[in-house]
Amino acid sequence: MTRDYSQLFPAQSGVQDATDRPVFLNTLGWQPYFSQQIDISELAQTPPVRIVEVHRNALHVIGDGIDEMLPPRQDATVGDWLLFDRDNLKSSRVLARKSLIKRRAPGTDRQEQLIAANIDTAFIVTSCNQDFNIARLERYVAVIFEAEITPVIVLTKTDMIHDPQGYIEKAKGISKDVAVVALDAKSDEPKMKLADWCKPGVTVAFLGSSGVGKSTLANALLETQSIVTQSIREDDAKGRHTTTRRQLHTMPNHCLILDTPGMRELQLTDAASGIEDLFSEIRDLSDRCRFKNCQHETEPGCAVLNAVETGEVDLDRLARWRKLVAEDAFNSTTLLERKTKDKAFGKMVCTLVKQNDKRK
Repeated sequence: MTRDYSQLFPAQSGVQDATDRPVFLNTLGWQPYFSQQIDISELAQTPPVRIVEVHRNALHVIGDGIDEMLPPRQDATVGDWLLFDRDNLKSSRVLARKSLIKRRAPGTDRQEQLIAANIDTAFIVTSCNQDFNIARLERYVAVIFEAEITPVIVLTKTDMIHDPQGYIEKAKGISKDVAVVALDAKSDEPKMKLADWCKPGVTVAFLGSSGVGKSTLANALLETQSIVTQSIREDDAKGRHTTTRRQLHTMPNHCLILDTPGMRELQLTDAASGIEDLFSEIRDLSDRCRFKNCQHETEPGCAVLNAVETGEVDLDRLARWRKLVAEDAFNSTTLLERKTKDKAFGKMVCTLVKQNDKRK
């Protein structure tokens, strides 16, 4: 059957809005941002599908009348939109992303790992216990700022302590641009307190360590118990890995939820802008330093060091800024060098192939 894809595109008159798009694609998070990248003529052969689940050996995609498994590929991740090429699955084109969460993959080869694409809001989840860690939360916020995603810090397990206010104040001190929500994930509070971010057609993600309540929160919003959960270890409040893959789930109101495995390590790469936004007070003070390339260590006329002396900037926060800047610079440079070498190697192979063809 030939499908009518004309409704995927905004009407020239400006009358048509998002509600006029095909209902099924709308519930998968289809937005005008993606329709602007394609023309109606190519959709008959390559209709849009979204990656809803990443397996070790396959990508699960869903579209209008399509529910298929594709071969794995390094340039795509959960949340991506593809133009589904049934005749050549590996050639299915990845549409440009609204946002991308990535990190330096664990290990020594400095590879990038794509975590999720086209996320609108990221709930950075931590619990009111030993898991709470300012430095780790700052890492997550920097990554989310870099991806131009709305970050929200969610504090869970408030039912297990007498007063969560101390945790709330510390979380609010991370950035004036990040909302902080404290709740009991096992109650009705998630549906009420997170409702403003969980709208139809919007994609949200839960990020954080194992055992902080990400899957419990997702189940509360989904109004099911479809995602398996486990309790934390009582001796150190550490969680056990329950979620083993990244998968999109659909709320009753058609908001998309991404539940992710806990990440023991979040190494930054290509996140300079996100770090600047996170430590905006240091960025703004830097403009008043005597030297443009001031490193805020021992330089005379350093406005940041002066702010530390007056108590305007916390010395520990400055130390965490230095650590993230150095880490990001190292990882980003290493990745750039590897990409340059890969490109040079590819050119060399092409040259050798052309030379061999001429000899034949």
